[in-house]
Formats: sequence, C-alpha cells, structure tokens
Amino acid sequence: MKWATIDLMDPLDFTDRVVVVTGGTRGIGAAIASAFLAVGARVLVCGRNQPSIVVPDFVQADVREPTQAAALVAAATERFGRIDVLVNNAGGAPSTVAATASPRLHAKIIELNLVAPLHVAQAANTVMQQQTGGGVIIMVGSVSGTRPSPGSAAYGAAKAGLHHLATSLAAEWAPAVRVNSVVPGPVAGDADLRLDPAAVARAVPLGRPATPAEVAGVCLLLASPMASYVTGAAVAVHGGGEWPGYLADLRGDVR
Repeated sequence: MKWATIDLMDPLDFTDRVVVVTGGTRGIGAAIASAFLAVGARVLVCGRNQPSIVVPDFVQADVREPTQAAALVAAATERFGRIDVLVNNAGGAPSTVAATASPRLHAKIIELNLVAPLHVAQAANTVMQQQTGGGVIIMVGSVSGTRPSPGSAAYGAAKAGLHHLATSLAAEWAPAVRVNSVVPGPVAGDADLRLDPAAVARAVPLGRPATPAEVAGVCLLLASPMASYVTGAAVAVHGGGEWPGYLADLRGDVR
C-alpha cells in the first residue's frame, strides 16, 4: 500500500505565507503573531486600540461589527493578495457573577467570544476557498468551555459554542479550509485571569500555567504541513487538565 507523504524538510517555514491574528497586540495574540513572524510569515494583526508595541502590519478593527470584520479581511487581501492562516484570538471577559450581570454585558461577552470569530472566519473562508492551497482557520478557545465556569458563565458558554463552531465549519468548508481549536488552560500574563501560582501548582498536573509562547507553538503546528490531515480537532494546551478535588489526598501516592 502506498501512503500519501508530506514534505517535512522544513515544515515550519512560513515564508511568504500570510497570517491574520485578531487581538494580536498583547498577551497570547502578540505571542502568536511573533511566532509566525519568526518563521517568515507576513503577519497582520488587529485590535480595537492602537498597539503599544511595534507591529509590522496593523488594522484597527472591532471584529464584533460584521462590517469591520469584513474590512479586516479585505485589508489583508489587498495588502498581501491572499490569506493562508487566520487565528481568531480576540476574546476575553471580566469575572462576572451570572446572577447579577446585566443582559448587555452577557450579550457583549458572547458577541466577542463567539459571534465575532464567526464573522471573521466567514469573510476569510470566502478568500481561502478561491485561492490555490486553501487555508487554515484556528480558533483560540478555553478550558472554560469544556467544564463548569463559575464566575464566567457567559464566557464559558461562548467558548463551548466556539469549539462546536470550529467542528461545524471544518465539516462544511473542507477540503479547501481546515478549521481547528486551540484550548488553553491558565496562561501566565493573562490580563483577564488572576493566577495564584500556588493554586495552579496544586491544580494542574504540570504544576504551572502555560506561557503565551507555548500556546503560540501549538498554533504553528496546526497551521503547518505536519497537521495537514487535522481538521475539526480541539487541541488542549492545559498542562494535563485539573486534578479532581476528590483525588487531592492521592496525589502523593500516584507519583
């Protein structure tokens, strides 16, 4: 039997490939943009505010607005002629008690974390379907969408929806476009998450939060030829998950 082969001589060479990163001016998004730049990609980042760091190509856009999401994709296509990779990273939410949060706040959280990625993905897919080589779309999700998320219920629900959205788009837009999710756990430096290092060490099997660069590395992998048969997948970047509370007394015995 003859198997299909992939040229892995330099699978992380993104020279001349075009990457769009939403929310790419800080935190995980900035690390993702930097990682793709380091392997030769032409990277365009967007954000609602002007970046405080120097980025090669920036578009100011609020991707919750469908017209601005479409304008972002149009700007990338006009500048570079194509879009090879879209990383839907823009998202986040303040800690919010569901019982007292306003309907408007809940709507805005769901808009940013679920509806906006759909707007941008839809516009990018139109370009990718028409170009040689298709494209890759990566959704940056969260473990909050895989387990109960008290204090961020709307955010967790939106991320759960985002994970499902990725699987649906992967089926609908194949074979030209691959769509996958990256699902981080606690990430060091996350402005929306107050991390207690001791608590993370107790709860996460690897004993620490991820770095933004480690999340970015998984995005590189999913966008590369090494993942050419991976679509509709959700890749957990959570250090092994979270130890169930009822196993706390057993941790010393199982190591």
